[in-house]
Amino acid sequence: MTRLPEAPQYEIRGVSLYGFDSMSAFVDFLLPEEKVRSGTLVAINAEKILTAEQDDSLRALLLEAEYKYPDGISIVRSVRKKYRHAAIQRIAGADLWEALMERAGRQGTPVFLIGGRPAVLDETCDKLRRQWNVNIVGAQHGYFAPADRDALFTRIAASGARIVTVALGSPRQELLMRDCRAHWPHALYMGVGGTYDVFTGQVKRAPKIWQHLGLEWLYRLIRQPSRLRRQLKLLKYLGYHWRGDL
Repeated sequence: MTRLPEAPQYEIRGVSLYGFDSMSAFVDFLLPEEKVRSGTLVAINAEKILTAEQDDSLRALLLEAEYKYPDGISIVRSVRKKYRHAAIQRIAGADLWEALMERAGRQGTPVFLIGGRPAVLDETCDKLRRQWNVNIVGAQHGYFAPADRDALFTRIAASGARIVTVALGSPRQELLMRDCRAHWPHALYMGVGGTYDVFTGQVKRAPKIWQHLGLEWLYRLIRQPSRLRRQLKLLKYLGYHWRGDL
């Protein structure tokens, strides 16, 4: 039996996460040799770390997730400070999802999509098929009743999906992925937040230069000044970073 490759892990504020020097290296790790790892992917940023310190249920979800990765530039900088020789790059969740979808299309991997508005989900499915020939074996928009969850889990298991992406926002998507895995553990689950909106052009991301400079958060703040209160809360994490309390 071929041994799957391992990868370096780092710990920030008690949360262990994987670190890679490129997006392609992470995708190779998650989909090695045309296989698909099973488990849950969770993006880690400073805001999620702070929230988890106040919310025991969210912290438990984070600790249970197998594949945590640095979605926020603050986390990347903290890892580089704590681990001097860490070869780690920021992996934006929206970019990782697209890279996984492109690879899934190439390999014929069955994919199930959950979340988003009905029209956005339909457009996402259509674009994935056109752009990368993704084998979409099922989809469910985000406006379903709690009573319908078990039926959804049954559909996912029956579909044979090996990648399930969930766009419901945190922590709702993490809770759904946890419960779905009890019914169908043979898939890679990924929480993707508003990624479908970005993919279909409903929401505009920061220009590439802002992303490369690690200033995507500032671009969003300029576009949405209402985010200021959320950003101010991150001063607590900044204190952790500068004190080396990581």
